[in-house]
Amino acid sequence: MDNTTLSKIGTIFYALVIGFFGINHFLNGTGMQKMVPSFLPGGVAWVYITGACLLLAAIAFLIDKQVRLAGLLLALFLLLIVLTVHLPAVLNAPDSSARRFPMTNLIKDTGLAAAAILVAARRG
Repeated sequence: MDNTTLSKIGTIFYALVIGFFGINHFLNGTGMQKMVPSFLPGGVAWVYITGACLLLAAIAFLIDKQVRLAGLLLALFLLLIVLTVHLPAVLNAPDSSARRFPMTNLIKDTGLAAAAILVAARRG
């Protein structure tokens, strides 16, 4: 299999994962509301807005339209979440047990941001 085919397959898998996370924002919006930084007014609205953004990025990847822009914006979004949600949760956790979940999310979203950059680079 050549690199172009592998890249397309990887992008499709990645789009499905990102789409799943987007749908999850709508299915669990009120539960995710507590993760919205306190300096942002609007609470659960941000969960739904970010869910829509995740879905739009996934669609862009699947239909191969605006892939570079969607990948770069998705990476920016994920890195902002790492810095404003996950890192503060790691730093403010009372003990190592409470630190596990936010640390896992920090690493996961950093990896997803890196993958978004790779998808964007495919369209460079």
